[in-house]
Amino acid sequence: MSAPALAVRLLRTGARAPVRAHPGDAGLDLVAAEPCHLDPGARAAVPTGLAVAVPPGHAGLVVPRSGLALRHGVTVANAPGLIDSGYRGELMVLLVNLGESPHAIAAGDRIAQLVIVPAPACDVRETDELPASDGRGAGGFGSTGA
Repeated sequence: MSAPALAVRLLRTGARAPVRAHPGDAGLDLVAAEPCHLDPGARAAVPTGLAVAVPPGHAGLVVPRSGLALRHGVTVANAPGLIDSGYRGELMVLLVNLGESPHAIAAGDRIAQLVIVPAPACDVRETDELPASDGRGAGGFGSTGA
């Protein structure tokens, strides 16, 4: 079975298509299309200069880069950000600086990763009873441990 194709449109000069850092990686690196300065506690919508066509039956998840989070405290504010298959606008990465120092992002810096995952459509139906399970959740939110 072949992998679905991700159609990518470059919206501005200097924009770069997402790429995997290593063969077999799940995430495709997303880069900033323009510079951004993040003071501690600040948030910004950083443009990527890209529009994508996520294949039907799939979703795009924008997830943080672990090195950026570890070294600078900069992460994706709404992690994971969700890109529905019908969205065709520019991808924006909502970054937040949770660190103690300002952080500068240059155009071309890797800022997040895009992961394409299957997302089957489910019909919603209300019911008075849910099917039995192994008891998880019976004790309430957080009841299964730390």
